[in-house]
Amino acid sequence: MNTNILITSAGQRVVLVKDFQETLNRFFPGAKTYTTDMNPRLAPAAYISDGCFEVLRVTDSQYIPQLLQLCKDNGIGMVVPTIDTELVVLAENKKLFEENGIAVSVSNLDFIKICRDKRNTGEFFESHRIRVPKLIDKNNPTFPLFAKPYDGSLSTNLHYIKKAEDLTKEILNDPKLLFMEYIDKEIYKEYTVDMYYGRDHKVKCIVPRERIKIRAGEINKGLTEKEPLTQYLYDRLETIDGCVGCICIQVFLNRETGDVVGIEINPRFGGGYPQTYAAGANYPELLIREYFLDEKIEYFDGWKNHQLMLRYDDAVYV
Repeated sequence: MNTNILITSAGQRVVLVKDFQETLNRFFPGAKTYTTDMNPRLAPAAYISDGCFEVLRVTDSQYIPQLLQLCKDNGIGMVVPTIDTELVVLAENKKLFEENGIAVSVSNLDFIKICRDKRNTGEFFESHRIRVPKLIDKNNPTFPLFAKPYDGSLSTNLHYIKKAEDLTKEILNDPKLLFMEYIDKEIYKEYTVDMYYGRDHKVKCIVPRERIKIRAGEINKGLTEKEPLTQYLYDRLETIDGCVGCICIQVFLNRETGDVVGIEINPRFGGGYPQTYAAGANYPELLIREYFLDEKIEYFDGWKNHQLMLRYDDAVYV
């Protein structure tokens, strides 16, 4: 059995790579955690991993054949994607990799499509009894309001519109923007919730992290917090058809009223996952136990509550 792991589009995910290396070598000493990147020379995680392979852009027709051959040549038993743009193509080709003895930690295509289009994500949340921001008619708006692209990521093209003068023609005519109720961050706290789903599509772990400070769309200071979101989400999302592995859900919580507002779902390891790992919720271990050791995973909530994470910049010198 091949027990090496490949983390794709590794980029700056140095700590995630280290988490996988540390965990994998507890189970399989000597096994390798490899990475891919379009430009390994400029990818910090490339220097931390056990080897980095230069790959084509994910939209290239030869990307999948190239990735599959890399896996065959290097004893890869599992592929772990990390960016939104590769999820659809990997979900579409998941069976091809499985036929070659390679697990791909990506949910089924139908669920990926729900997550990639925020219009579908809103319908999903509502069908599971989770409120979403109310939509606003851009031609008859009420203020303040918020606008964001239905297929956006990395916190780009976001607009907080306080008054009519801020609603420019450029914003109004952008076909990708959704216009919605503004959730006041003075009243609501923002959370990212790392959730792990087993091969049976049932949740095995839920770790909410308050996003105390955000930088470039990624958590910079965070605090793990069990209640009230852990039980709230377990009651509503115990099972998700087609969902496997790590996903991260973003929600807002009004602690005084208990109102929870669902924002988006990223069906992959998020940039802040290392805090969840440090708190004791080891999702790389769950992947290894499920896909390499064929174990059945039970629900786990024994991670550290109220753990504070304070990130800082570091550098790799080559």
